[in-house]
Amino acid sequence: MRLIVATCQVDYSGRLTAHLPMAKRLVMVKSDGSVSIHSDGGAYKPLNWMTAPCTLVIEHQPDDKLEQIWTVRNQGADQLRIVIAGVESDIDVDLGVDPGLVKDGVEKHLQELLAAHPQTLRSDLSLVQREYYTAIGPVDLLCRSSSGTHVAVEIKRRGEIDGVEQLTRYLDLLRRDPLLGTVDGIFAAQVITQQARTLAKDRGIACVTVDYDELRGIEPEFDRLF
Repeated sequence: MRLIVATCQVDYSGRLTAHLPMAKRLVMVKSDGSVSIHSDGGAYKPLNWMTAPCTLVIEHQPDDKLEQIWTVRNQGADQLRIVIAGVESDIDVDLGVDPGLVKDGVEKHLQELLAAHPQTLRSDLSLVQREYYTAIGPVDLLCRSSSGTHVAVEIKRRGEIDGVEQLTRYLDLLRRDPLLGTVDGIFAAQVITQQARTLAKDRGIACVTVDYDELRGIEPEFDRLF
C-alpha cells in the first residue's frame, strides 16, 4: 500500500461529476490498484475513490507550482484526476497477507443458515461454495441459478454502503473469471439502509432483507404473545 500526504485538487467525472478544491489530503493506493482520497475526518469513508480494476498514469510536471498529475481510469467511462501541488510524505507499507474479516456470531450464523437455504434469497438458487476465495478476500456465498449463471452473495447484519462496495469489488474480479461466466450479485442483510439500496441499484446488485429468527425457525416474539 502507498500512502501519500499531499496538497492536491481532485476532479471526478463519469456517471456524475465531483470537485475537491486544493487542500492537504491523504491519497491511498492499494495493492489491487484502487485509489482513494481522504480528509482528516469522516471515519473510514473517503472523499472520492476509484475501485479496482483501474489504471493509474502519473505525469511529472516541469511547472514549479505542480509536482504531478495523476489520471485514474476504470473499465467504464469514469475518471479521477488528481493534481498534486506538494508532497509532504510518500511511503510504501507492506501489510502482508490479510486473514480476512472475522464475523461476529450473528453474521456468521446468518451465513451458515443462508448457505443451507439459498432459496431464501432467490427461489432458483443452489449453493456452490461458502467463503469462495478471491484475490481480495472470500465471497460469503457463491451460488448457481437454475439457468446456470452464478450469483455472489455478501451477507451483513446491517447493510450499508461499504458492504455494497465490498461486493462490487468481488464482482469485478469474479466476472473476469472465464470459468464462471455471468455473475450476478445479491446483498443480504437483516436491515439495509436506503443509501445502500440506492448504490446497489446503481451497481445492478439485488438487495434482500432476511429474518434471522425466521431462518432459525423461531416465531417472532410479537406472535408468541397472542
